Amino acid sequence: MNLDFQRVLHKAEEYKVDMSRFLRDMIAIPSESCHEREVVARIKEEMEKANFDNIEIDKMGNIIGTIGHGKHVIAMDAHIDTIGIEDENLWQYDPYKGYEDEDVIIGRGGSEQKGGMASMVYAGKIIKDLELEDDYTLHITGTVQKEECAGLCWQYIINEDKIQPEFVVITEPTSCNIYRGHRGRMDIKLVSKKVDPILNDLMCLNEKLRYDEFLGKGTLTVSEMSFSNSSDHGEKNSWIISINRILTIGETHKHVLDQIMNLPSVKELKAKVYICDYEKPSYKGVVYPTATYSEAWVIEEDNRVCKTLIDGYKSLFNKDPLFDKWSFPTNGASIMGRYDIPCIGFGPGHEAESYSPNERTWKSELVKAAAMYAVIPSLYVSRTL
Repeated sequence: MNLDFQRVLHKAEEYKVDMSRFLRDMIAIPSESCHEREVVARIKEEMEKANFDNIEIDKMGNIIGTIGHGKHVIAMDAHIDTIGIEDENLWQYDPYKGYEDEDVIIGRGGSEQKGGMASMVYAGKIIKDLELEDDYTLHITGTVQKEECAGLCWQYIINEDKIQPEFVVITEPTSCNIYRGHRGRMDIKLVSKKVDPILNDLMCLNEKLRYDEFLGKGTLTVSEMSFSNSSDHGEKNSWIISINRILTIGETHKHVLDQIMNLPSVKELKAKVYICDYEKPSYKGVVYPTATYSEAWVIEEDNRVCKTLIDGYKSLFNKDPLFDKWSFPTNGASIMGRYDIPCIGFGPGHEAESYSPNERTWKSELVKAAAMYAVIPSLYVSRTL
C-alpha cells in the first residue's frame, strides 16, 4: 500500500475539533482506578461513531475496539483510569469541567492518559475514512486499574482474552517523541526483630546496584519503618521496613528479591522478605491477584517496530524523531517486561503534566499522534513483506 502521508495528516487536522470534544467529555467523567465504568461507556460510543469493526468490553472491564481482520495482530493501548484530586485549591480551573482554548485542554487526565485514547479512536476513524486497512488486525484498548497496578490489565488481556499482539504502541505522554522503555519498580516489605544491621546492608547494596547507559541506575530506598506488636506478618514485636526498589535493565524482580534475602544481616536475623499482592476488584467485580512489581524494559532502535515508527515520523513530519524513556512504569511493564512482547511509546501530552494540578495537553499533539497511529499498522505490514 502506498500511503499518502500528507493526506493522513490533513485528515487528522480535520478531526482536531472532534478529538478535543471527545477528550473533554472523557475528562468530565471522573475515572479513578476501579471506577472506570462511565468513561468506558463514553469510549464505546465514540468507537461506534468511528465505525470500528468490533467493540468488546471484557470481563475485567477493559474496552477493546478492533479494526481489520488480517494476520498481523497489533495493539495500541491507553489506560483510562486517573488519579484523584488531592487539593482542588491548587487548580486554576475545575479539574473535571476543565478549560480549553485554541492550543490546550486542561483537566485531570488530559495528558495522563486520556489524550492518547482520543488520538487512537480518531486514528481508527482515519483508517476507515481513507481505507487504510491492510493485512492486520488492530486492537485499540482502553485499560483499567493501571494507576494502582501497572500492567495488571494486560496480564488479563493476554492470559484471559487470549490476545497476543506482535507489538504494542503505548500511548502514555511522550511529547510526541519516541520512547523506548522505562525502569521497573518494586514495593518490598521486610519484617525483622532488629533493623540496624539490615539498614546498613541495604545502604551498601544501593551503592552497588546496576547502571544502564540508557535507563540509568537501579536504586533502593527505605521509604517507611514501623514497629508492630501484632502477628499480621507472622511475627510479633517486629519492625516492618518498606523498600522502594527501582529496577534498571538486567534486573528482574526475582534477582532483586534474591539480593535482599541473601544479605548477611537478613539471613542471620531470618528476616521475612516479600512483595505485596494487588487484589482489588475491578469496576466489574473481577479480582485478578498479582504480585505488585513492574519490570524494566527497553526496545532497541534497530528493532523492526522502532524502525516502523521512525519511518512514520519522518514521512509525516519531515524531520528526525527524538528518543527518550519514561520516568514511571507503564503497562509495558507487563507486556514487554513479563511477556516479552515488543512495546514502543508515542503519545500526546507531556510527562511533566502527569498527576500535576492544571494538567494539560496540546491539541497539536492530539493531531500528530492520531496521524502516527493511523500509519503505523500499514508501515509495519510493509516491513514484513
